[in-house]
Amino acid sequence: MGGKLTFGSFLRKKRLDSDPYISLRELARRLKISPVYMSDIETGRDAAPSDAVLINIAEILKLDKRERELMYDLAAESKSYTAVPADLPGYITTNEYAKIALRVARDTDATDTEWQEFIEKLKKRSETEEKK
Repeated sequence: MGGKLTFGSFLRKKRLDSDPYISLRELARRLKISPVYMSDIETGRDAAPSDAVLINIAEILKLDKRERELMYDLAAESKSYTAVPADLPGYITTNEYAKIALRVARDTDATDTEWQEFIEKLKKRSETEEKK
């Protein structure tokens, strides 16, 4: 798969690599969308489908957490408008501190280094909790 990774190319690769193999027509049938629309998504002629369809794609293709996150990011990038990856709005809107943190980061123009330090701190806490 050459070139920039897109939602469509990611989806096509995951579908072709699925075990057992899932044809384009079969995936479209399971998602209750037309094979033509499915083809248009994979070839980049159409943007990623709705969030509900994305959830079904992740289940059918048995995507792990990392793959789901990548899929949501690529889906958001495929839109012709600014979109937040589908796995994040619910968390952001129900967590007051997430909203505050994002606004402070925006207002202070947080650097990549500051974000990386924050992420590492949370990952270390998660690892410590997993060991308990």
